[in-house]
Amino acid sequence: MSPTVATWWRSQVGRTGMSARELQRVAVLGRVKAGTLLIKDAATLMGVSYRHAKRLWDRYQRRGAKGLRHASAGRPSNRRRGAALRRRVLALVRAKYSGAIDARFGPTLAAEHLAAEDDVTIDHETLRRWMLAAGLWSRARRRSPHRQRRARKAHFGELVQLDGSFHRWYEERGPQRCLVTMVDDATSQSLGRMSAEETIWDAVAVLRAWIAAYGVPLALYTDWKNVYVRAGTEAELAAGEIPRTQFGRMCHALGIQIIAASSPQAKGRVERDHGTHQDRLVKKLRRLGIADDAAANAYLTATYWPAHNARFAQAPTAPADFHRPSPRADDLDRIFRLEVSRTVGQDWVVRYQNRLLQLAPQSGQAPARSTVLIGVDPHGALTITYRGRVVAWQEITAPVSPAIGAEPARPKTPPPAARARRPSADHPWRQSYEGMRPTQTLWKAINS
Repeated sequence: MSPTVATWWRSQVGRTGMSARELQRVAVLGRVKAGTLLIKDAATLMGVSYRHAKRLWDRYQRRGAKGLRHASAGRPSNRRRGAALRRRVLALVRAKYSGAIDARFGPTLAAEHLAAEDDVTIDHETLRRWMLAAGLWSRARRRSPHRQRRARKAHFGELVQLDGSFHRWYEERGPQRCLVTMVDDATSQSLGRMSAEETIWDAVAVLRAWIAAYGVPLALYTDWKNVYVRAGTEAELAAGEIPRTQFGRMCHALGIQIIAASSPQAKGRVERDHGTHQDRLVKKLRRLGIADDAAANAYLTATYWPAHNARFAQAPTAPADFHRPSPRADDLDRIFRLEVSRTVGQDWVVRYQNRLLQLAPQSGQAPARSTVLIGVDPHGALTITYRGRVVAWQEITAPVSPAIGAEPARPKTPPPAARARRPSADHPWRQSYEGMRPTQTLWKAINS
């Protein structure tokens, strides 16, 4: 259909109140009336049976074009909701779910809360029409530039996106916080925790919760923050080594590949999820009066994430789950810790962050520049490993005693004190000026 014809049909639909199909039937039966078309051919053009075409022709002959209009057109639906219910619902929306543009509830979210809190079940599309008519909602949206979306992965656990969203989640009730979220690329299954910053331990807490719930994913899609990836040093690049952060080392131990996104749009699934949470979660926290991370995380775990996943998660394209079995808890404890290497002193003392850690000697000889591995868990507890074995240690503050088998240091004898030198009695320093004049006169005579 050409644009001109389509425009004409739309104008006719708006002027007559008839549908496009009814107007087409009027045109076809007009040709039958003019004698240029047979009824059997009209039935083919209208897509109806011959008997029904004869019925339509009979109505057209008796009442004209109006006879082809549907009898229910212009009349209220027999399935419409009552006016009293509509007034009650709109009153609840005005009182509880309305407000400024950034604070009001949308029709879908308002319909959910009406069913959960007010025991009023209403379809969200019906509520949308009511809110539009009452001026409580607007279709206006800001359109972003078009970008072609990357196709989803086929398997659950094949790729999980990880990112943090800084926002005023508690509005004026608390400071800005960060919601660290993980979203599966294939299913949109989500999980996250509220924290102050997007640190390594916050990322570890969310990843460990995901592993406990679903297993170890195949890959993580992150951004270029130093928590996740870093640039290699000259020595690493020369040796062909892969630079890893502490979080990257933990993921490597679990067999998780980290893929860094080149732009926010590249990991659009988790970015769009942030927008959903910044609308729905903020309003839900406001309704419950939650203003601290502990209460927010308890609500997220018990209520928000199950409801969010039940609504927005979808089945993957392929049925196979790519998650691997979760390691044991003690193995995860060994993996999820910071690791730094330190050199052992001759007295079996290791220095770490201005602390002196006295190791239990492992042999009768002092170590020959050996190194230990210091592990730090999320609570700050230290574990020291020497040559693959965990060793006992204690923190000291005073100087330590010599190592076992080492020769005690000999005390140094101080150098003898220098003698005080005194000038002789006839030294010029001991003579007065008058006493030095004969000497000066003789010296001038000799040199003249």
